[in-house]
Amino acid sequence: MNELLIIADPHLMAERNAWLENLTRERRLSEHTLDAYERDTRQFLTFLTGHLGGPTTLRDIETLRPADFRAFLAARRRDGTGARSLGRNLAGLRSLLRYLERKGLVNAAGAGAVRSPKQPKSLPKPLSDRQAITVVSNDAQLHDEPWIAARDAAVMTLLYGCGLRISEALDVKPSEISAGTTTLRITGKGNKTRLVPLLPIVLEAVEKYRQLCPFHLDEGQPLFRGARGGRLQPAIIQRAMQKLRSAFGLPDSATPHALRHSFATHLLAGGGDLRTIQELLGHASLSTTQVYTGVDASRLLEVYDKAHPRA
Repeated sequence: MNELLIIADPHLMAERNAWLENLTRERRLSEHTLDAYERDTRQFLTFLTGHLGGPTTLRDIETLRPADFRAFLAARRRDGTGARSLGRNLAGLRSLLRYLERKGLVNAAGAGAVRSPKQPKSLPKPLSDRQAITVVSNDAQLHDEPWIAARDAAVMTLLYGCGLRISEALDVKPSEISAGTTTLRITGKGNKTRLVPLLPIVLEAVEKYRQLCPFHLDEGQPLFRGARGGRLQPAIIQRAMQKLRSAFGLPDSATPHALRHSFATHLLAGGGDLRTIQELLGHASLSTTQVYTGVDASRLLEVYDKAHPRA
């Protein structure tokens, strides 16, 4: 607090403290978020002391331009602050300035005109080879009804064995996949059509389900059925995966969509080229597929850190 008295005048500091108290009382933000906002605004006031040549006042805040906020973000970036932290820095400042503006003390337009830093794309979270094989196994399915256990295994196998989105798997018709079929024609996002190879294990899983399914599988209707014979809903498969996570100690990131990520990551690790993986996934742009190179590199580094004697 002594540091703050030096870098900002008492009136501004009193208003800042009132804002923090308001966040605690009215907004009920977590202690972690409050600590971050306190730190972010302290860093901003420290920056302004040097930037403006003296302790910051409400008048200084009133006259700040977008260039001043950009200068602060640039200084933080030079110190090694990442895009996510910079975004939080700006969110904290905007919250304080909106509070001051509501009290008629400043105009917060300057901060509002600054764009938040572009956030990095989060990397997909694939399952390991062993985890993926466990999840798609018929023996691993937890439903007491054999045909439903076979159905869930067949859907999971399609997601991992063909890299399908769950909506694509549930759109498959009986006529599109049967004994002897070697490829599956999928219509994905933007009505883009692609061909994916059908591995024998996928055909076996689907055939086991067909043999056990108690409903007539009309050729024009979806292959996978719910417990009452209607179209199978994605939420049912998501709940089945949730039970598998609990039973096998899998991470929360183990979702049906993670099987699609696993398909791409394991292909890349096995020597598959990005263009081929792009076509198999149905990505319109190669840049969308390139995220898996980051996943593969991170996994390699993880293995290196654990296994290399000099790591």
